[in-house]
Amino acid sequence: MRGSSLDQLYAAHLDRLMRRTDRSLEASGFEALVIHAGRAPIQFLDDQDYPFKVNPQFKAWVPITDNPRCILVYSPGNRPTVLFYQPNDFWHKSATLPAAAWTAEVNLVAMDDESKAAAHWAKLGRVAFIGPRCLMPDADPKCINPQGLMALLDYERAVKTPYELECLREASELGARGHAAALAAFNRGGSEYDAHMSYLQACKQREEELPYNNIVAYNENAAVLHYQHLERAAPAPLRSFLIDAGAQYRGYASDITRTHARGGGRFADLVQAMDGAQQTLCSAIIAGRDFCDVHLSAHRILGDVMQQIGLTKLPGQAALECGVTSTFFPHGIGHLLGLQVHDVGGVMADSQGALRERPKGHPFLRLTRMLEPGVVVTVEPGIYLIESLLAAAHADERRSHIDWAVAEELKPFGGVRIEDNVATTQDKPENMTRDAFARVANAETA
Repeated sequence: MRGSSLDQLYAAHLDRLMRRTDRSLEASGFEALVIHAGRAPIQFLDDQDYPFKVNPQFKAWVPITDNPRCILVYSPGNRPTVLFYQPNDFWHKSATLPAAAWTAEVNLVAMDDESKAAAHWAKLGRVAFIGPRCLMPDADPKCINPQGLMALLDYERAVKTPYELECLREASELGARGHAAALAAFNRGGSEYDAHMSYLQACKQREEELPYNNIVAYNENAAVLHYQHLERAAPAPLRSFLIDAGAQYRGYASDITRTHARGGGRFADLVQAMDGAQQTLCSAIIAGRDFCDVHLSAHRILGDVMQQIGLTKLPGQAALECGVTSTFFPHGIGHLLGLQVHDVGGVMADSQGALRERPKGHPFLRLTRMLEPGVVVTVEPGIYLIESLLAAAHADERRSHIDWAVAEELKPFGGVRIEDNVATTQDKPENMTRDAFARVANAETA
């Protein structure tokens, strides 16, 4: 869905966002809101900027993601005003004032000098400012990113509007195109770098436009959870390929992981078993479900998978209880997804900022909330052969519950992770990622 239909959804989204903000401002004692888009910091001992990443609170209101120093001004009962930065600059090309249909919903004002911005909120009463503190030196420090207001806004942001859900679907489709291109590069023997560049070309996005740095890992590199290198030469032999890569659409992110085996054998069987386990976990993303329970269920299900392929000697529940599953699955099963890859509010118990504790022994889980309709999460089970974690398990009582010969056999493959983006519903969850891959495959065969 694009064009007029999406713009209609945007109008409803903006109306809902204003109503949320009206309640939050009143509850926290403010009469207006100013949100700075941010600006790129300058590199140390240099005159070049880092890539610009827009303030997510700003792009929640307007799909302006590539023009720093813009400012949004809002007061209840009035249309939002966007001060669109257009300096008189002969070094760089100033951004063009947006003319898309969504701009009819806001007051769009060209601004050539940031010093003129304060006049737009000078008479609005007590103003809350959201953004980097260094960009608002004249504001009362108590009014910059006020904790009570931020908690209210962050908590409600977890439930997506229909507009946001549609943007996330579009981001998933862009990501699915990239994944297909990267897999083709791997299949023809290309390097990690080749697969990454194929991904960018298929998505038609620059690296700095992606929601996060792609993880493109061959063989043992897949055991590094946030592997950050791009080797220019393909290893020999090529055994496995793990790619964790997303895309953005109107500022909303996808976050997708796939793992591929080069040939048959135990690792290929593991990938297939993991895919089935992951789909079982995706089916649990329904309203009223405690995400902590989803995480613990993942450990039980993955524990059974590990035993079935011969890696461990205990069934899932027993493997969870004695800590064996955490040796191979050390991270959380998922997190909130939206304007940020790890969207805010994941461990909030309520809109006042109280925290909902993670399960004991699972410190890396990023989401502990009860699921509601419209909440979008990632579901990303993984099994890895990580040397430091294996060494720790070998040094304690977990040693007897692991088949170390199988572990050695799987080490050269690194690990497997499969990740989908799933929207919570009252009934059957919406798997945005699987739907996107199906659309891309159908388009390729049409």
